[in-house]
Amino acid sequence: MTVDLHSEGGVTTLTFSAPPVNLYSLEFHHEFDAALDRVEAEPPRVLVVRAEGKLVSGGVDVAQFHARTTKAATRELYDRMIELPERFAALDVPTIFVAHGLTLTWAFEVALACDVLLASERAKFGLVERVIGLTPTMGGTQRLAGRAGVARAKEFVFTGAPFDAATLERWNVVNRVFAPDELDAGVAAFAADLASGPTRAFGAAKQILREFEASGVSGSIARTTEIAAELFDTEDLQHGMASFLADGPGNATFVGR
Repeated sequence: MTVDLHSEGGVTTLTFSAPPVNLYSLEFHHEFDAALDRVEAEPPRVLVVRAEGKLVSGGVDVAQFHARTTKAATRELYDRMIELPERFAALDVPTIFVAHGLTLTWAFEVALACDVLLASERAKFGLVERVIGLTPTMGGTQRLAGRAGVARAKEFVFTGAPFDAATLERWNVVNRVFAPDELDAGVAAFAADLASGPTRAFGAAKQILREFEASGVSGSIARTTEIAAELFDTEDLQHGMASFLADGPGNATFVGR
């Protein structure tokens, strides 16, 4: 099992692989931690997350659940698991999850923790924990409700059915759907556009939206000016304003600082 990083043009691509079907395990999680340590130490302009193999993931290694013999040990496992999507959600740079095929349980929960979800027409998504008598444990239920609404989240979790990319795009869960042979080019263009933008301003937008998720419109408004004012010292804002006044809109070159 591997979690590899490749960086080019301000875009870092995190590619994970645990053949044959990319099941979650504690050992796999350790590989993610090592990669994310590197991402946090040297943040890129954009992080793209994708999988190797025919599937994005077939789910989790159920044997690791069944091996727990007490409620306390089970809770310890769940506490560990939820750390993975939380690390992605905490990143202050734009994150893009790419789904090219079947994306179940933990992988979908990580996808929901990323900022943007881009999918192939062939992709399908599911939170299928009902098959073992469990409910999703990595925040997917809540994040799905945040995108699609509580009723849709209930339908998704209660049925345990796979939903296609077109349906989830209509539900505001998937951002964009591409033909399979256009997915890579579409992801590359989307990531390159974000990588050329004001990275610190994107981070500020993420902070404001975290405040919104935690405390609604009024709570986030109370923090907005404080967060935005912190951008005053950034090279991109000062250059952007000067460029706008001298050359008009759309001519600034941002460096991410």
